[in-house]
Amino acid sequence: MANKKIIIGLVGQLACGKGTVAEYLKKKYGASVYRYSTMLRDVLNRLYLEINRVNIQDLSSVLRKKFGEDLLAKVITEDVKKDSNKLIVVDGIRRMDDIKYLINEKGFILTKVTAKPETRYKRITGRGENTDDTKKTFAQFLKDETKEADAGIPKVMTKAKKEINNDGDLDDLHKQVDNLIKELA
Repeated sequence: MANKKIIIGLVGQLACGKGTVAEYLKKKYGASVYRYSTMLRDVLNRLYLEINRVNIQDLSSVLRKKFGEDLLAKVITEDVKKDSNKLIVVDGIRRMDDIKYLINEKGFILTKVTAKPETRYKRITGRGENTDDTKKTFAQFLKDETKEADAGIPKVMTKAKKEINNDGDLDDLHKQVDNLIKELA
């Protein structure tokens, strides 16, 4: 890994553990981490609007409709290109357009993170990342995955070259991530 840039793109359904993988790579390996939702959260904060899943999805839709479906992909790719770090993680890939430019970057590897729906539901209601997640029913959670913002995830996951299964404990997840880094280095 000393001389080559590795760009790990993470794709997976809601609360599968993409953020946990990204955070581990940041802490253990010093990776730079980019999330598609960060720029959307920044805008919502600046506008003094509540940060919840609906507002994030609506803002994403409006921006992509007005400025092109690949707008967020262009921003992320430019950020990645400018980053001199040798290990970069792009978290939150949801659509084919999200990888439109990254796929052409040398060292890019799309990695899917998987976990059972019941496990993911428990995680999303427990973490409180968005204000509307803590009160969500299992049926609402499953319905969220069919909404526009998340409906493309299964298709993108089919393009992944690597997989990390997050149905085990944290130690198991870390071992899989460590093995991925060894393999890519």
